[in-house]
Formats: sequence, C-alpha cells, structure tokens
Amino acid sequence: MPYFIISTILFVAALIILYWIHNQYHLDIVVTPAKPPAADAPLISLCIPARNEERNIRNCVESALAQDYPNIEVIVLDDRSTDSTLTQLKEIASRDSRLLPISGSDLPEGWAGKPHALFQASAVARGEWLCFVDSDTFLNPDAISSCYAKALETKADLFTTLTQQVLGSFWEKVVMPLVMTALSVGFSPRKVNDPKRRDAIANGQFILIRRTVYDAIGGHEKVKDQIVEDKAISEQVKWNGYRLIVADGLQVIRTRMYTSLETMWEGWTKNIYLGLHDHPAMLLLGAFGATLALLVALFLPVWPMLGVAWYLQGGGWLAVGIVSEALIVWGVLLLARAQVARKMHISAWYAWTVPLGAGVFAAMMIASAWKVISGQGVTWRGRKYHPAK
Repeated sequence: MPYFIISTILFVAALIILYWIHNQYHLDIVVTPAKPPAADAPLISLCIPARNEERNIRNCVESALAQDYPNIEVIVLDDRSTDSTLTQLKEIASRDSRLLPISGSDLPEGWAGKPHALFQASAVARGEWLCFVDSDTFLNPDAISSCYAKALETKADLFTTLTQQVLGSFWEKVVMPLVMTALSVGFSPRKVNDPKRRDAIANGQFILIRRTVYDAIGGHEKVKDQIVEDKAISEQVKWNGYRLIVADGLQVIRTRMYTSLETMWEGWTKNIYLGLHDHPAMLLLGAFGATLALLVALFLPVWPMLGVAWYLQGGGWLAVGIVSEALIVWGVLLLARAQVARKMHISAWYAWTVPLGAGVFAAMMIASAWKVISGQGVTWRGRKYHPAK
C-alpha cells in the first residue's frame, strides 16, 4: 500500500506539472506575412555582428538583401574573424551596394564582444529604424515588411520576435525542444508586453528598434559589459517608459543556433550561468528545474518497470495500478512532446528521447549552477567572461 500511495502522489503531481509546463506559451502577438509598404517607407538599417561565421554568413546576408521592404541597408560588423567570413562579405558587397562590410576594432576594456560589435555597426547606420539580426538567423523575403507593419500596429518602440529554430543534428532535436519549453516557463510574454510591468526581455536574433529610442537610452554603450545584451537593451527601453513588444515571428524568421552537442553545451551553459549569476534567487528555480529534469531522466523510464517487478512478486491490483499510473504519465508526456516536436518541424518520434534530453538539460543546469557557486567564468566565442560579483 505505501508504494501505491507514493506512486499516486507522483502521478497527480506529474500530471499537474506537465499541464502547467506545456501551457505557458502565451505569445498573443503573431507576425503574419504582410505586403511591403510604399516606396517612401523609412530606411531600415539591418545590423549584423559576425565572428567566425563562415558557415552561416552568406545565407544570412543574402536573405537580408532579398527583402521585399523597399528601403534597407545591410551593415555587417566582422568582429576580427579568422575564417572566410570577411572574404565572403566582400564578394557579396561587390554585387550589391546595399551591403556595407566593416572590419571591427579591438575589443576595449570593459566591453563584451557583441555589444561592441553592434555599437560599431549602429554608429554608421543611417536608418530611422535599426534592426539587429544575428548571423545565424535567416529572414524570409517578407520578414522586415511583416515585422515593421506589426511594430507600427502595436506602437512598439522596440519590437522583438521569437524565431523558428532550425534543427539539423540528432542532439539539436533531442535537447533544443526541451530548452525552448523551459524558456517558455522562464518568462511570460504577456507580462513583457504589459507596460505596467517591469518584466523585460528581447531575443537578440531579431530586434527592431526606433533609432531615436536607441539613442535616447544610450544604445549598446549603455550595456557595454553585458554578455546577454538583448535583455539588457530591452530593460533600458521599457524601464525608461518606451513600448516593448515581444511577438511570435515563427512564420517569417528562422535561426540555426547550434549544430552539435558541443556548441549547445557552450552556448546554453553560458546563458543559464548568466541568468543564475545576475539573479541569485533564480538558483532555487534552477535547482528545481535540474531536479525535475533528473527525475524525468532517471525515474520516469523505470517507474512502470518497478510496478511490473512488484506485480511479479505478488503486488496484485495495487501493482497493476502503479503500472497504469506510470503508463498514463508516459502517454500524456509523449503526446505533449510530440506536439512540441511538430511545432518545431521535427519528427514526433523525438518525443521518446525526453529522458535523454532531460539528462543533458539537467547536466547543463548543474554545471551552470556550479560555475556560479564556485565563482568560475564562462567562455563564449573564444573569449573568457567573468562578470563582477
């Protein structure tokens, strides 16, 4: 009987947690494909930072130049790349005068890499709007027109979107869906879009901001030491009384963040570390998340087997009940994860890899928490960062 009671408590708790986790994605503002504005539309400057991006830079820049928006310029800041990034940019620029490649200067003391790159790009931008796009992000031809129309409709001063994640390798398909679900729990778009709340966040993969507002808040120089510069910029915008909007941009923008387990580990442990470091209270939430992920990774697969083992030892109908509860939880979990997989354009069969992905996610959480507790820094793009305590 005690086994059955424990199983039932876990059963009820698991169903509540699964429902809550998978019902936190409340992006009410959705970017849908829109027609381009008139030819006299204001100039939009697309600013793209690039550091050793030879794999992505051509597709990124060419997608930017292929916009149906009638008035754009594309500025790419090559952040001292050691690969063919700059060579590719010069070749594209020789065919399209709207592209301006810039060689970045040495990183000054007190600056993080990406804020400095965007600071340099924005310094030469001429547009009434600045659009910051990561070099691993690819725009549909109607992306700028659609986001500009939605920014005007929502009266946004800073307009940012979530993007469709392109998943290629096995590990991307195993880990990234779980990470994106965790992100949906970590922030509330409705709170961000509520001007009465202080909640602020932005996705650096795509940020569209009025130039007057950018200059008024001090631009990237104001957040020069921030590795997570997108969130810092969003806070400056909202906390100074300007309108911040986060929207669903999955229909018009795609991103390939990582290509392997190694790059995912470096990127996400960095992001998690910075979140925990900047907000110590988040350590408790991080501990809960890591514990939950470990439970999924270690206990969930053996739960039904424990019931079967007890049944074989004479557990009777109580053992059958435990097996039934475990299988119901599995069914609900697989259904929920299959829906997430389909939204991310991967096979629903990847729902079965939840224990494996949860184990990797738990390891990233634990590694990041340890970096905070031990005072270690993080490495990103070949640079070592150690935020001041």
